[in-house]
Amino acid sequence: MDRTVSYEGHRRPLTSFQVTVLGDGAVFVGLVANHSVVDGTSFWHFFNTWAGLCRGEPVQPPDFSRNFFGGSTAVLRFSGRDGPAVTFDASAPLRERVIHFSAASIRGLKAAANRCRKSNEDDEVKGKLVHDLKVQGGCGEISSFQSMCAHMWRAVTRARLQLAADAKTTFRMAVNCRHRLRPKISPVYFGNAIQSVATTATVAELASHDLGWAAARLHATVVAHEDGAIRKAAADWEAAPRCFPLGNPDGAALTMGSSPRFPMYDGNDFGWGRALAVRSGRANKFDGKMSAFPGQAGDGSVDVEVCLAPDTMGRLLCDDEFLQFVSHAPSP
Repeated sequence: MDRTVSYEGHRRPLTSFQVTVLGDGAVFVGLVANHSVVDGTSFWHFFNTWAGLCRGEPVQPPDFSRNFFGGSTAVLRFSGRDGPAVTFDASAPLRERVIHFSAASIRGLKAAANRCRKSNEDDEVKGKLVHDLKVQGGCGEISSFQSMCAHMWRAVTRARLQLAADAKTTFRMAVNCRHRLRPKISPVYFGNAIQSVATTATVAELASHDLGWAAARLHATVVAHEDGAIRKAAADWEAAPRCFPLGNPDGAALTMGSSPRFPMYDGNDFGWGRALAVRSGRANKFDGKMSAFPGQAGDGSVDVEVCLAPDTMGRLLCDDEFLQFVSHAPSP
């Protein structure tokens, strides 16, 4: 299944498993699933249901309903015989590191982001930033995840020295639509119920504003993505079906995948004890791709799997402003 794209699910297995017993008795479970069939929420519900059955414990069955958008007649059509191609260079040189943020660091980032934004709101007469954010729907508290994403966005953009000050940077993340639709979809809906949302800013804007400014922009994007926006995106896709293009064509994008809220360790016990580590394979990895995992300790810490161009990674791991919130990071 290596380097298989989702479209090949028409003729290849949708899921494949490999269980390896290591020499010391440890067990490695490998699993690949077609992303057009499941998203992270349904994937981890399936994985933990499997583990629960192995432990002989009661499990919650998935919801296979498919009626929340009505019947779609949209069809993906391709001129070539083999369907879509990968939209990024899978052979481009990359460096990959797992950056660990302790629970205290995550709390610190959240506090800093919200404190910075409150300061801006108190000082509204000195600028139009707050008005812009209110227009974009930026209300409520900035989350821990949005604060951490803003920290990554600002730091990686600083490390990309090739970018001009007026270059537009993009931070893209997946949004779970289950609880955002009206009526809501079951939280155990088995399928793909995510949409990708993008937040943009110029290099100069990220450099001249604080963490709270960047985090508030991410927050505003997520807050605005509710029932109407979700249904409009689905209608636009149905009118012009296409495969989602992955990659970083302009060298200024970041894409955050997965979520520290997924139960990767809680419930992930096949009877051998709590998992020691969860890591992703090499699928869909390109310059700027990140994946967020909960920390193994279950204490609110977060591991971020980061893929960057080698020179960008080297500068990121020497950035003191970035590292002040990092609990431990590999040497550059």
